[in-house]
Amino acid sequence: MARRMLMALGAATMALTFGGSAEAQKINFALNWVAGGDHAPYYYAQKQGWYKQAGVDVDFEQGRGSAASAQRVGAGSSQLGLSDMAVVLNTRGKGAELVAVMNVYANSPQGLYWLKSSGIGSVKDLAGKKIGNPPGDAARTMWPALAKANGMDPNSVTWVNVDANAKLAALKAKSIDATTSFYNLHHVFSRELGADMGFLPWKDAGINPYGNSIIANGAWLKANKDKAAAFVKVTQKAFAECVAKPDPCIDALVEANGALLKPNETVNWKLVTVLMSDETSRTVALGWHDDARMATDYKLVDEFLKIEKPFNIKDAYTNEYLDRSIKMVAVPPLTF
Repeated sequence: MARRMLMALGAATMALTFGGSAEAQKINFALNWVAGGDHAPYYYAQKQGWYKQAGVDVDFEQGRGSAASAQRVGAGSSQLGLSDMAVVLNTRGKGAELVAVMNVYANSPQGLYWLKSSGIGSVKDLAGKKIGNPPGDAARTMWPALAKANGMDPNSVTWVNVDANAKLAALKAKSIDATTSFYNLHHVFSRELGADMGFLPWKDAGINPYGNSIIANGAWLKANKDKAAAFVKVTQKAFAECVAKPDPCIDALVEANGALLKPNETVNWKLVTVLMSDETSRTVALGWHDDARMATDYKLVDEFLKIEKPFNIKDAYTNEYLDRSIKMVAVPPLTF
């Protein structure tokens, strides 16, 4: 009896904290990709019942890339989603009313990978080399910005069409000289390439746009600010708790997605925490979009992706739903 009373009290407290209601509103949340370690906090919050206690009943939709999730949210098929910020800005420029409500990747997740034995040691060394990526890959699209930042001709490399799941194999087979990948897969490259792995994060090479952010459909957001606030605050809390204690979060992820392996997703998540930590997330709030960086990102996307319909960048994001008492912590880079 005492246990049941404590559980009921906890649920009531959560509802009061986040403004929960008896009838939770159904919300579709479009992931940027199939569920993995970087999505653990959402599944943890769901398992704990926090979303429903806050008045939102969340369904997670497996994704097929940031462009697809941005399009779903822009069309209203999903009220909320997760998408790379450069893709969000480009999609908004095509007329989709998207608003970022919480940042996840404070640092760009993009990285360059090559074999040290090839003689490559820097971005400039890629001149005359072959880089393998899928057509339309975000890194491939933004390559001119990275080349420009490092004083080289973007057209001095040859792009080879390689499926996302075949990039590592192509690099090992030396059919390409370099490729790109998100940092949360760094452990896979390290395991397969060993001491011969060459790696350079884009953020250390002069290009550091925001990565994944949680986005909302603009029309839905205007009519449901309370629900958006509830979702953001619960998610922000879940991310902070998963940074402090990863195990329960990874357990929740694997339980909901049976094909995943806990050891792999644990490393994936720890790599994500490195991407989450920057001065703003540590001193202002976890999930905060900095005004100056967003303005820079807009200019970068406009220069290299050509925003079709210009807009005020401040209309594309908001920090109003974040709890400023929740901050990120400093996370040292992982070694393998």
